Amino acid sequence: MSNLVLAHTRFLMVEQIRVPIGLLASSLFPAISMLAFVVPFAGQDVRGATTATASLMFFGAMSAALIGLSNAVSQDRERSWNPYLRTLPAGPFPRFAGRILSTLAVMLISVIPVLVVGALFTVATITPARLLLGLGALVTGVVPFMLMGLFVGFVMASKAAMAVSQLLFFPMAILGGLLLPPQILPEFVQVVSPYVPTRGAAELIWWATAGVSPSAVSLVMLAVWTVLLAAAAVWAYRRDEGRRFS
Repeated sequence: MSNLVLAHTRFLMVEQIRVPIGLLASSLFPAISMLAFVVPFAGQDVRGATTATASLMFFGAMSAALIGLSNAVSQDRERSWNPYLRTLPAGPFPRFAGRILSTLAVMLISVIPVLVVGALFTVATITPARLLLGLGALVTGVVPFMLMGLFVGFVMASKAAMAVSQLLFFPMAILGGLLLPPQILPEFVQVVSPYVPTRGAAELIWWATAGVSPSAVSLVMLAVWTVLLAAAAVWAYRRDEGRRFS
């Protein structure tokens, strides 16, 4: 089984590299945002530069998780090859696991340009231990957005999934304080912000990388969103399987 998972992971990674637009979008846009907004305005503030770097790293990872995964899953469902794979003795697990692992790999690759910009052009400071802790927090924080991507991918056609995932992505990034510091957001946004999953994920990463104390409300809501989206993703998968094989 593990050999099948690795084979699917390699195949899906090669597929990503051959058509790298998704990887480029999730890595270059945050890096350009760093150069345009963080370096000129917060590049000399150690804590500000560190948290901004962490925020934009998560922005790129979230793009790969939500937009990339929803598009990939919806496109898989439209290919004749996918129903055939589900009928094989190994079942759908190897390809599904390969899809998750390849998405995680793309996600980790997409944060590298932001990390390089932060290291070269700002005074952002982090120890190796905090960097590893931050990457662990990033992977943890991105789980609900992978689940959201799976839900969208299983219930919508590819064109609709592309539009809906983007409509979900940008408002949540803004509400969660990924593009602007939470303290300068409008008052009504500050009221809503702790209840969106992006804010909890961001605060977890800020704590891991810069020692910023997280809000209990934000972390609890991150856990609540993760549970709800896991249930939604499972329901969407079973609904899709029932429609195709009933």
